Amino acid sequence: MTANELRDKYLEFFRSKGHAIIPSASLLPDNDPSSLFTSSGMQPLINYFLGETHPAGNRIVDSQKCFRAGDIEEVGDSRHTTMFEMLGNWSLGDYFKREQLNWYFEFLTKELKIDAGRLYVTVYRGNEEIGIGRDNESAGIWKEIFKGAGIDARDIDNAGRDGMQGGRIFYYGDDKNWWSRSGLPSDMPAGEPGGPDSEVFYDLGADLKRHENSPWKDQACHVNCDCGRYIEVGNSVFMEYIRTDKGFESLPKKNVDFGGGLERTVMVAQGKNNIFETDLFINIIKKIEELSGKKYQENMPAFEVIADHLKAATFLMGDDKGVAPSNLDQGYIVRRLIRRAVRYGKKLGIDKISWIQDAAKVVIDDYREIYPELSRNKEWIIKNLNEEEEKFSKTLEKGLKEFEKIKWGEMKELRELETPPISNKVDSKTAFNLYQTYGFPLELIQEELERKGMYVDKKEFNEEMKKHQELSRTAAAGKFKGGLADAGEETKKLHTAAHLLLAALRKVLGGHVTQKGSNITSTRLRFDFSHPEKLTDEQKQEVERLVNEAIERDLPVKCEEMGIEEAKKSGAMGVFESKYGEKVKVYTVGKDNEEFSKEICGGPHAEHTGVLGKFRIKKEGSSSAGVRRIKAVLE
Repeated sequence: MTANELRDKYLEFFRSKGHAIIPSASLLPDNDPSSLFTSSGMQPLINYFLGETHPAGNRIVDSQKCFRAGDIEEVGDSRHTTMFEMLGNWSLGDYFKREQLNWYFEFLTKELKIDAGRLYVTVYRGNEEIGIGRDNESAGIWKEIFKGAGIDARDIDNAGRDGMQGGRIFYYGDDKNWWSRSGLPSDMPAGEPGGPDSEVFYDLGADLKRHENSPWKDQACHVNCDCGRYIEVGNSVFMEYIRTDKGFESLPKKNVDFGGGLERTVMVAQGKNNIFETDLFINIIKKIEELSGKKYQENMPAFEVIADHLKAATFLMGDDKGVAPSNLDQGYIVRRLIRRAVRYGKKLGIDKISWIQDAAKVVIDDYREIYPELSRNKEWIIKNLNEEEEKFSKTLEKGLKEFEKIKWGEMKELRELETPPISNKVDSKTAFNLYQTYGFPLELIQEELERKGMYVDKKEFNEEMKKHQELSRTAAAGKFKGGLADAGEETKKLHTAAHLLLAALRKVLGGHVTQKGSNITSTRLRFDFSHPEKLTDEQKQEVERLVNEAIERDLPVKCEEMGIEEAKKSGAMGVFESKYGEKVKVYTVGKDNEEFSKEICGGPHAEHTGVLGKFRIKKEGSSSAGVRRIKAVLE
């Protein structure tokens, strides 16, 4: 079964259970200041868990493209990727635990023919401090399900300490079996939904459990340990609570949010123990072998970094809201992915100029039918890849010259070295500055230092890295806190103002202007749009005038549900690449047959423009190549 066949089988299976198939949302989230990227299947649907009605109904299913920047350093272990697809099905106040767990087990064992004897599950242990008890209901349902497959499923409450103990169902706490966008219950802000979950794991076999040099060889093996034997393939989240200022309260409706990694599911279904050996990666792996003249099996970590990073960069740039490499926000991550891939390419001895475009073309070809936006944006992807590869080559050259100038401090005699003696240890802060300023990865710094008979302490370097990451996270948390999840009145107003802004920009600058991303809190809006040059003061003033004129006219905001083709014919702004014929919500601002703005959007919005206040542009500047950014407020 190919990956494409499996994806289709999943969608059709849940369609047979009454679900409407919807297309993947963008990797660049709209109106979600909590995240730079779409990192889960439920993220684009958050408003529907909080009460908005979905035009497709209460049962929906999709395969959502996702990206998690936090996994960049994890890539290279044959099971982690930054870019992946999340198979998802949702119940918005419809079915609940019994249907969900039975259906998912049926899909795995009947549709994919996976051996039930190799499946293990986890459920929520409960937390008295937040007033939510152990999920005995899910455990009971799982016992019935396994019994139907001829398996006596024993439940275990202390697997993390004492190992498997012949168990099949395992209880874990907040860090393993609770899910919200914010993580632990204690980290959830007011207005954030979450709930207990039940994960399904597949046993890859005892030969993957551990070996003599494994850091886990003396630890008890259990489904949630890190030794690699058990791999999570799916997670059913029972989204039934919301955090309030008083604690946790039940949502008006109980929801199901299921997410299963396509790559891992394909790996298991194809009888592999390595994601990069499936048909989702094999073509790009072969291309890297061709470019490098080396074999994957002999250079697995480097091949996996290149394959994953260039695939992720291709998807992030090839999105219809695609972002180019830069030093800011999403663009910084794209730049980091490309430069890490180039560095590992050098390590493999790839010396062809502009080689990364060859790998990207394989990705585009592999996904051309599933994600046509990659083919549509191919020229832009290749252009940015080649420019970034050239920039990085110059940066490396400049950094190496700087490396030679650095005075590495007082030479120190080394003691208790486990490796052949290297004469001098260097200051870890100075070494880390090469990483921060010139993008030198640790392995490159180590190589250059070794040529000088010197070394940097890896532990100290990683401590500097940790400090840097903590500062970055703190800055990001301040920058991206809040968001539409609270559906507050001020946020609704600014969201409505964003619609007026896009319409005004198109009137002033021309029909080439499209939205490339937005970020809205209760105090300001940030709006990215396609335009090749800086706006003049006159253009900004005219945009402000048009928006404020629409506000002063107190225009009604009307919502209609219609098919995607009907929305397209009506002139609504949006991306029209669904092959599923789903319904969408179209918001129109205007009256008396005069439309100021018409967009496909999920909501929520103000009911009329007169409540918005005065619109003012605070700043306009470049976001990335060919994309401008406006920051604005309502006063």
